[in-house]
Amino acid sequence: MKTRNNPVRLAVSYLLLLIIAVVSIYPVLWIFLSSLRPGAALFSERLWPEAFTLSHYGELFNNPSFMYGRWYMNTLKIAFFTMIFSTLMVTLGMYALSRFRFRGRKTILSTMLILGMFPSFMSMIAIYIILLQIKLLDTHTALILVYSSGAVLGGFIVKGFFDTIPRSLDEAARIDGASHLRVFTSIILPLSKPMLTYVALTSFTGAWMDFIFARLVLRTKENWTLAVGMWDLVNRYQDSNFTMFAAGAVLIAIPITLLFVFLQRFLVQGLTSGASKG
Repeated sequence: MKTRNNPVRLAVSYLLLLIIAVVSIYPVLWIFLSSLRPGAALFSERLWPEAFTLSHYGELFNNPSFMYGRWYMNTLKIAFFTMIFSTLMVTLGMYALSRFRFRGRKTILSTMLILGMFPSFMSMIAIYIILLQIKLLDTHTALILVYSSGAVLGGFIVKGFFDTIPRSLDEAARIDGASHLRVFTSIILPLSKPMLTYVALTSFTGAWMDFIFARLVLRTKENWTLAVGMWDLVNRYQDSNFTMFAAGAVLIAIPITLLFVFLQRFLVQGLTSGASKG
């Protein structure tokens, strides 16, 4: 009976995977083909366009009222520096909480856990007022600081990964005269490549795709990110430039897609390793 059910169960599994694949791929394919469709209308009676054009991609960079190239560089700069600072802060902070025992350590962990349960948008008004007082409103520095600081609250996976690294390695290095910084840079970091990749990738993706906080902080059009600029395109023209919006969405997806393709192995290792021990 068990042997007879295996083919049925396998067929059902493949069928479910096929349905999930179609549901996931169809919107992506529709957006991509829409970016190649002539005209600017949102509605189309058929998925495959009768003719193809690349004019929408050129219009993104040539339209004087739509600074797509500048927004792309703004977003790339914010995401890159957020990735660097987030990775540095999370790894150093979680290494200290994992390896050292000091007064207030459990309080810090409990506070981080409690704060992580609240949605981030609850603090937006307070952050807005703080940025206004220190004159960082409408700057990319504000976004980088907030994104990098917020990443520390989600560092429990990193701490779990550090907990899995045997302490005997630290002790052996300390006996040989290595400092805590030398232990961290020469032993912990080389063993933490999957986790570093996970932190860097999630930090980059979060900053690259964020809209709500960027819309709140950035005021001038020259400082906008891609998410804010693309929203303005649809909102201002009331969907009349959807094909250009689709072209912009395709270009936005390219860096994230490449990162996930090339770093997928390290990402999976980082997730599984960090979740194996608390």
